[in-house]
Amino acid sequence: MNISSHIQDLLYRYECVVLPGFGAFLSQKQSAYIDENSNEFYPPNKVISFNRQLIKNDGLLANYIAEVESVRYNTANNMIQEFVYDLENSLQNDAKAELANIGKFYLDQEDKLQFEPLSEVNYLAQSFGLVPYTVNQVNREVYKKQVEELEEKTPLLFTPERRRSSFLKYAAIGLVAIGLSSFAGLNIYSSQVSKHNIAEQQEAETQLQEQIQQATFVIDNPLPAVTFEVEKQSGNYHIVAGAFRVEENAQKKVDELRSEGFKARLLGVNKYGLHQVVYSSHQTRREAINKLYEVKRTNEAAWLLVQEL
Repeated sequence: MNISSHIQDLLYRYECVVLPGFGAFLSQKQSAYIDENSNEFYPPNKVISFNRQLIKNDGLLANYIAEVESVRYNTANNMIQEFVYDLENSLQNDAKAELANIGKFYLDQEDKLQFEPLSEVNYLAQSFGLVPYTVNQVNREVYKKQVEELEEKTPLLFTPERRRSSFLKYAAIGLVAIGLSSFAGLNIYSSQVSKHNIAEQQEAETQLQEQIQQATFVIDNPLPAVTFEVEKQSGNYHIVAGAFRVEENAQKKVDELRSEGFKARLLGVNKYGLHQVVYSSHQTRREAINKLYEVKRTNEAAWLLVQEL
């Protein structure tokens, strides 16, 4: 039973993977950086953390195991429960437990659970194949000395003074060429602007004549304009309320949430064939997290999904 590898697979795709009854693994993107002390370059990656409070089953891990292992959903849940039982036993007996390629758990002096992620694995798919490497520091003083020695041995034709005069000569020629080409380009541009303005003026006069010919009557008391406000569902951060095998049940959940005041909707069918229901969608991660905290007061199983629509 290789539950660790299934969790690892999901961490490449999702930012939150719940291990029901034990906790949730969270991932956050980290930009590339250079360690100034060691001159080592690190590519962009995902930093893995652990939250002991998120323990309710959201169906993500169980559905994935059921698909990969070709077992029923209930069987997958039983496999997860056995795995969690073994983890708890290891922590109770040895005060530590390890998940391959994910990290280590241990109990501190106050018997509080601590998590140490494995830094060797990069879960950011865009950085696949990239590894840290050391950049050799350039000693500029050595190269400067070599250049000075080389200039002392070169003929008079290539002395700094001669190179400076040559540079000024070619720079002057370049400025003259740029000036001529700019003047020619300006004339061409002015000609094109004039033609464009004439064409636009003719088109405007034609449209005005057509409008005058069509205006055959005037309404003295026109009806007031009606403005419709269309609610726009946008954003790549979605607060998931649940996933349903039957679309009818998913629609009932949407109606229920809307009656409670949420902007609920069906997000579509995921790769496991489940109809996803979301409380709302948001433009930024901060808005989504704030909404997630609010929703979790009544639904601990709610979770954040990052998906471009």
